[in-house]
Amino acid sequence: MGFYMKKLPIGIQSFRKIRDSDYLYADKTKHIFNLIQSEGSIFLSRPRRFGKSLLISTLEELFLGNRKLFEGLWIDSCGYEFPSHPVIRLDMSMFTTAGIEGFSRDLLLELKHLATKEELCLSEA
Repeated sequence: MGFYMKKLPIGIQSFRKIRDSDYLYADKTKHIFNLIQSEGSIFLSRPRRFGKSLLISTLEELFLGNRKLFEGLWIDSCGYEFPSHPVIRLDMSMFTTAGIEGFSRDLLLELKHLATKEELCLSEA
């Protein structure tokens, strides 16, 4: 009978990768459940490298209804039904920040890419 220690997910921002690869995951799904049950707007302000991307990845998998990834976690045992919702994830980390023109161009390209991927029609204003 040996001692098994899970790997630490250093630098991994994907909930799916953490769960599929059996990395250590501190279960915060009770807090996430409370967050999604609350009404109104939520502003998440945390310093760099404090888990914002992992939280967004976790929310994405939750809203896509990927229950299997949540097996053994708090949210899987609380009665949450894991309904599937369309998810559009907009990652602005790769956008040009050298000016408003570059940012606007990158944002428009990303929105067009996401619209094509999700089979949505964008109207130009």
